[in-house]
Amino acid sequence: MGNIRFIKENKEVIAANGANLRLKALENGIDIYKFWGKVTNCGGYGQCATCIVEVTEGMDNLSPRTDVEKRKFKNSPDTYRLACQTLVNGPVSVITKP
Repeated sequence: MGNIRFIKENKEVIAANGANLRLKALENGIDIYKFWGKVTNCGGYGQCATCIVEVTEGMDNLSPRTDVEKRKFKNSPDTYRLACQTLVNGPVSVITKP
């Protein structure tokens, strides 16, 4: 069991191990998309790269980066993840729309 703390929103959400970060955010009313992401998001398949979050704590409690993330973030900080590709396995803190 892990809690997801959304820093900008000042909200903490309880998540079972293996929960998808994007789905938990949406289920709890957390807006993870910037303007264009709301219009063009792929629905959680990792193709559009519009659900970017920055992990500030608990990186070890997340699933490893997928091949899609490795391609999308090859020139970005290691703390950037696609919420749709990230599974939570313990407590984490994230910044939405970094």
